[in-house]
Amino acid sequence: MAGNSKRRGAVRKAGSKKGPQVGSGGQRRRGLEGRGPTPKATERPHHPAAARKAAAEKRKTQPRKPAATPRPTGGREIVAGRNSVVEAVRAGIPVDHVYLASRPESDERIGEVLRVVTARNLPLLEITKGELDRLTDGANHQGIAMQVPPYEYADPRELLERAQGHRPLIVALDGVTDPHNLGAVLRSAGAFGVDGVLVPERRSAGMTAAVWKVSAGAAARVPVARATNLVRALQDYQKAGCFVVGLDGQAPTAVADLELASEPLVVVIGSEGKGLSRLVRQTCDSVAGIPIASTVESLNAAVAAGISLYEIARIRATR
Repeated sequence: MAGNSKRRGAVRKAGSKKGPQVGSGGQRRRGLEGRGPTPKATERPHHPAAARKAAAEKRKTQPRKPAATPRPTGGREIVAGRNSVVEAVRAGIPVDHVYLASRPESDERIGEVLRVVTARNLPLLEITKGELDRLTDGANHQGIAMQVPPYEYADPRELLERAQGHRPLIVALDGVTDPHNLGAVLRSAGAFGVDGVLVPERRSAGMTAAVWKVSAGAAARVPVARATNLVRALQDYQKAGCFVVGLDGQAPTAVADLELASEPLVVVIGSEGKGLSRLVRQTCDSVAGIPIASTVESLNAAVAAGISLYEIARIRATR
């Protein structure tokens, strides 16, 4: 047989419908040609990069949610609820922002707040109810809230500088932690011509929105100073010529009979439970009290401050 008759594939196999073939007939060459350039990962249907690209494109087509309202920081606090906000506005509390989630036309409280906001040119932000829920930590805000800026405390020396031209009268609080008591003390201080209120940095109530409301506007007129060390601040007042008088219910001398009342004076009021601390009591030049019935153990700081300041003002008016 001519040629290489024993070469495999050169002879028709039994039952085959095709003629003799040599090699692959071009099948391997076509296989080597491939399917074109490899597609990018973002274009492959089952690749993670493609899934991320599709999710990003979907987010672009959806409406964006409003940016989250920033949480109050740096001593700022939130007052929430229609009654609370309108009372705070009436008390003259400083305002950073007013947040509004609804405008009910029939509610006079929100109408009053909006009038004050407009008159005082305060920032008014309309946000969603969800944002207001997050801002107030889920409190019953009733669609309105306000942000109160941090209080700017005076320096203890500034209280004496404020008393230039008259006999200084300063109230110091020792361990009074109830903000309502601090607010009531400020209210009495404003009524009886006190030059300022001194509080320690630790274990004492600070100037919050609750204090502003209880003070009924007196917090805007009577400065509050904060002392790192109350005893040292009292000693500085003594060096400046003031007498320090502590209040104690068991003192033998009544405030009404206090000889030092007409002098430059610092009145120190302790907490209702513990009274004056040991070091503060030792620093005082004198201790005076308010006679009360034996059935009552003690007066709270706010009541004691009001009675004492009234008696001191009465004595000063006669001397």
